[in-house]
Amino acid sequence: MTRVLLVAPTGHRVGLTSTCLGLVAALDRAGVAVGFVKPIAQPRGGGDDHSAELVRVTTRLRPPASIPVRHAAALLGEGRLDDLMEEVVAALEPLSACDVVVVEGLVPSPDRVWSARVDTAMAKALDADVLLVADGGTDHGTTDHGGNPDDHLADAVAIAAAPYRSGERARIAGCVVNRVPDASQATVSRLAAALRRHGIALAGAVPLRPELTRPRVADVVRELGARVLVAGDDARRVSHVVVCAQAVPGLLPLLRDGHLLLVPGDRHDVVMASCLAAVNGVRLAGLLLTAGIEPDPEVTRLTAAAAATGLPILVVDELTYPTAVRLHNLDPGLPADDPERARDVARTFADALDPTWVQALPEPGHLRRLTPAAFRHHLVETARRGGARIVLPEGAEPRTVRAAVQCAERGIARSVLLAAPDAIDATLRSLGLSLPDGVEVLDPDGAGDRYVDRFVALRAHKGVTRAIAQERLADPITVGTMMLEAGEVDGLVAGAVHTTSATVRPALELIRVAAGARLVSSVFFMCLPDGVVVYADCAINPDPDAADLADIALQSAASAAALGIEPRVAMISFSTGSSGSGLDVDKVAEATRIARERQPDLAIDGPLQYDAAAVASVGLSKRPGSQVAGRATVFVFPDLNTGNTTYKAVQRSADVVSIGPMLQGMAKPVNDLSRGALVEDIVYTIALTAIQAGALRG
Repeated sequence: MTRVLLVAPTGHRVGLTSTCLGLVAALDRAGVAVGFVKPIAQPRGGGDDHSAELVRVTTRLRPPASIPVRHAAALLGEGRLDDLMEEVVAALEPLSACDVVVVEGLVPSPDRVWSARVDTAMAKALDADVLLVADGGTDHGTTDHGGNPDDHLADAVAIAAAPYRSGERARIAGCVVNRVPDASQATVSRLAAALRRHGIALAGAVPLRPELTRPRVADVVRELGARVLVAGDDARRVSHVVVCAQAVPGLLPLLRDGHLLLVPGDRHDVVMASCLAAVNGVRLAGLLLTAGIEPDPEVTRLTAAAAATGLPILVVDELTYPTAVRLHNLDPGLPADDPERARDVARTFADALDPTWVQALPEPGHLRRLTPAAFRHHLVETARRGGARIVLPEGAEPRTVRAAVQCAERGIARSVLLAAPDAIDATLRSLGLSLPDGVEVLDPDGAGDRYVDRFVALRAHKGVTRAIAQERLADPITVGTMMLEAGEVDGLVAGAVHTTSATVRPALELIRVAAGARLVSSVFFMCLPDGVVVYADCAINPDPDAADLADIALQSAASAAALGIEPRVAMISFSTGSSGSGLDVDKVAEATRIARERQPDLAIDGPLQYDAAAVASVGLSKRPGSQVAGRATVFVFPDLNTGNTTYKAVQRSADVVSIGPMLQGMAKPVNDLSRGALVEDIVYTIALTAIQAGALRG
């Protein structure tokens, strides 16, 4: 039975949409089949309601359409609340298969005084439990009346909860307290105790993170209608707005990264000082000129070098004071076109929710599924436990640097960047980043010399001399591979700017195949909408024979099981069972026989056509009685041509995230990246590598 959870506010601007994003993310990562709907649209800032779009950006959900607010208001004005509730119930019908449906309520506002009444009516119409959202940073009467601030907050929540009580049923599933200035364990315990006195559970205490509310320069341009003199990097975020009233000496301490400088356009001293600061590496958010005045052309010419640093320069016609007021009153809500901030908000809120509370939300008896979010969460949590040290030979490559920083910040792994320190410093400056603890820098030019003798010993049977070894060790990937061979690091990830051959060849020469493995193969973890499945081999072996194919199947089943996916292996062919014939079908049939013989308890079947392996109705028709048909989780393709084509077709045509390739059968973990890899792809490949390293350590 589907559980409906209405997320409702206790006041204005409590972070209702952000809480919904976090709740959906937390349920998805827990393997709960979750749906989302905003039954009645609530325009903000004169624009459209962004809630559904933000859910689309941060998840794979496609929420149903909302009821237009004008239509809702018209029905209410005619006294037709029941008719409106019928439409609300209909809006949830497409989500009936979900374990939990998150319903975003309405926020009170001066022009929609009926919002609280409608939220209460929706809770009853949907037979929903209610999650209240409160602002932990708001003064709940402590200044005037004294007392314990936690008790005042709990009292306010209890007052907001009262309208949802229906007879003996309280409906209140819990409360999320947002923007808690001190989210220490002691503070959370006090909040929980205060709420518990009213019979309300603390579902989560979200720490105050001002960076989550920082707009981009592009948002400032849109909200103020500013003219753009120099576009620069309009994705820079504004941490502070500085009204430049002082002369330059007093202004200098305020020229800091993330500051937006607000000044009339004829203050040429400030304009020149700001541009000079940008040229010297200060990443100001931007320069906003007021009074409609553009700088003198000669000043513009002198400061042209600042444009190359990405400094945005904007102009508005209003005077400085009213512009400052408008900036102060910018809508703090999430814009729909800022996926980076939306994902950060969703992750922050999801992490703050009590996992025990989240796990208890689905009704008893619902089956858990390994969703893409659950799989990624599992990767991160498993990698965190291992504390692996991973070498990244493409150390100065921007995506690699970003991934290393994220891995350190999230505790996934400790990264070693192989590159000249000045090259990494240049990349960091261009990205506006600094290296956190947990990221090391090693210059491969100096490091390679200490591996010459060992390289010669490993490759002497191939006639390698010291001169050849020194030449090969000029390659950072080879240096990284030698570090792995020596046990100085636990794994290697490369390929963002190198071919698969350049990444894998040193490993095959120096690390070699693991004991008991016939060959090295690869798997991709395909994050399909309904779950995660494994594709193999899509990157390494062009035309494996039957014995090789059986080895790939067993390796892939083990990889799936190690990462929380129950292995049901489909050996893919153009024929199902004996419906076709030929050498290609015979190879797959023989590979299936060998794999069964080597591992009798493994659920494996083949030959199977792809639809017979993946679609339940087709599997039942073509292969009745099979443990695998229609419900396969591991798809083993007969050759590289089929595997690589299929994975790319699914990835691109269905907009599916694929994680990998992860190499299997190597004595130590080495993993290759696609040259089109995103930062997120690199992060999860590092996590996979860290997990493999942990498995080898036992």
